[in-house]
Amino acid sequence: MTVRLPTPSAPLRIGTRGSPLALAQAYETRARLSAAFDVPPEAFEIVVIKVTGDDRSMIAADRPLKEIGNKGLFTREIEDDLLNAKIDIAVHSMKDMPTVQPDGLILDTYLPREDVRDAFVSPNLTSLHDLPSGATVGTSSLRRRAQLLHKRSDLNVVEFRGNVQTRLKKLGDGVADCTFLACAGLNRLDMNDVPATPVDPNDMLPAIAQGAIGIERRIDDSNTADLLAAIHHDETGQRLAAERQFLFTLDGSCETPLAGLATLDGTTLTLTGEVLRPDGSQALSGARTGPVTDGPAMGVDLAQELLRTAGSGFFDWH
Repeated sequence: MTVRLPTPSAPLRIGTRGSPLALAQAYETRARLSAAFDVPPEAFEIVVIKVTGDDRSMIAADRPLKEIGNKGLFTREIEDDLLNAKIDIAVHSMKDMPTVQPDGLILDTYLPREDVRDAFVSPNLTSLHDLPSGATVGTSSLRRRAQLLHKRSDLNVVEFRGNVQTRLKKLGDGVADCTFLACAGLNRLDMNDVPATPVDPNDMLPAIAQGAIGIERRIDDSNTADLLAAIHHDETGQRLAAERQFLFTLDGSCETPLAGLATLDGTTLTLTGEVLRPDGSQALSGARTGPVTDGPAMGVDLAQELLRTAGSGFFDWH
């Protein structure tokens, strides 16, 4: 079957949030599609969609994400426009994505994954271990908050919302002594001047799917499916299949601090996962290794083991 290619007069519409990082991800998607089919970039239209999570008043007030809707905050309006055919595809940061898509949509295309690590960001320090007792750390991530408090219960962890640029400004204004950002975001924005030090995943296990870009489409749009197949990265898809199944089995609501990372060595996949109490008082972790084809099953098995170990009292904040 011949793929119908977009043209400048009938472009494929790419939906995205309007933050600099989201736009960088949309432009990367456009560049890859343009190169794959040797069509001009003008055959792809970037459509910026305002989402609830980017509301400036909520960011300025540093309202915790869990108070205003969690992951759907960054996807709902975009997915509505996709379902209503106002756009043809949606480009997402995979760590923002719920584990279940709305009826009629599918998420099955991933670009090559960037650096998965967190970055310690501070104008004067290079490590969490350098922070003095009682230092203030800014983060809006439940995972990072719990991991930090588990390692350093003496820290003062404060809410720190906004895109990369907003958080860096808050840091410069002295709101906190340090913050954490994803290395992937800094790399995609070419922000080499940021005082950031990558954190080894053994010291801070990253968020599920951190560093990965996902592309969502309508299930019944077979031509777009054929277009996207040309830029899909199999290895990233295999790793995320294990990580996202771990997330789904443990707690898809994202109200629980979770971390997870799948790595590949040939056809062997290793999945490491962690679940924590929000105050950092307890952290449980485990790992599975096996054939890459068993990745989703390993995600289920590891999640079920951690649930059994945790017991009902572990989740009593829900």
